[in-house]
Amino acid sequence: MQVGTPTFDQLQILATVADCGSFTAAGRRLNRATSAIAYGIDNLEEQLGVLVFDRSGTKKPELTEAGRALLAQARSVLQGMDKMRAKAASLREGEEAEVSLVADVMLPTARLVDALQGFQVAYPTVQLRLHAEALGAVTQLVADGTARLGINCAIHSLPDDIDRQPVGHVRLIPVASPSHPLARARRHSSGDLREHIQLVLTDRSPLTRGQDFGVVSNGTWRLADLGVKHALLLAAIGWGSMPDFMVRADLDAGRLVELDVPGWKDVLYPLQAIWRVQKPPGPATQWLIDRFAAQM
Repeated sequence: MQVGTPTFDQLQILATVADCGSFTAAGRRLNRATSAIAYGIDNLEEQLGVLVFDRSGTKKPELTEAGRALLAQARSVLQGMDKMRAKAASLREGEEAEVSLVADVMLPTARLVDALQGFQVAYPTVQLRLHAEALGAVTQLVADGTARLGINCAIHSLPDDIDRQPVGHVRLIPVASPSHPLARARRHSSGDLREHIQLVLTDRSPLTRGQDFGVVSNGTWRLADLGVKHALLLAAIGWGSMPDFMVRADLDAGRLVELDVPGWKDVLYPLQAIWRVQKPPGPATQWLIDRFAAQM
């Protein structure tokens, strides 16, 4: 049997029925008659030669095993079409009047300065709005439209309507003040670490609230500001991990020491550029993405 080619409309009907749970509800969402929805699914099944929905003995259509597999592919095609439409709209708009960027506090300052210096030369008439946030708060500002572009941690999950591109990483180093008890030992076990306060960067958004990354101590102080965390580490109030670029001078000068923590050697904080699928990068925003990627 030769497999036919489904239409975009048929794929949209498939996804909508799966989302709504019934032909009738899908018809209301798409402003179609229920019979038109059923007809679209019948034609899709006939073209593909497989049963997509099991409609026997139940009022609610249930996806078959084949239907679940095809639904994933259908969603991918639909999302790709959304991206193409959004990109076309972006190209019609031309150069942005303003670019709003939210950067993770872990992004090295030197990388940010390099990108913005080049941006000023490449797009002197485009205004820039810059935010600095941590963890899920970066994603939150992109998701709610406050920022068009974000540079965030690639460890966190993203909403389905957010696209991404890797832009490198930052090395994280566990450190403490030379006067801290942990600094006196050559090597540290998990038991040693649990006995001392760990300074942990916390999230100001609901996206990753309650999720801990690299927390091992029984006692923690949670801070929303990386600069405050740095100051408390220098004051021997706890231990914690910091981005290499922020503590390198302190390590060289002896103001902080690197802790020998099992499993923490060369821990990397991956970075990615993110943007909403419905609002893809214009020329100026794409220039920034390319600049950050080129720094890798």
